[in-house]
Amino acid sequence: MSGESVILFHSSNYAMWAADALKKAKIGHKLVPVPRELSSDCGYCVRFDTLSAGQVSALMEKENIEFDRIEQI
Repeated sequence: MSGESVILFHSSNYAMWAADALKKAKIGHKLVPVPRELSSDCGYCVRFDTLSAGQVSALMEKENIEFDRIEQI
């Protein structure tokens, strides 16, 4: 898989905590508004390279950061 993915959260706080954790782990990412076709729950999501999806998911679990799902865009 290549391209970009986003990780969706139920709360903006989780999105910001995730962005901070990814920054500390030196995983490339960007905090962006959620595309409306994906969700209207939370205003922000984190975009990253799809090749990093496994690392991102593992980091969220390690840091106890709850997320809804990861979607390739």
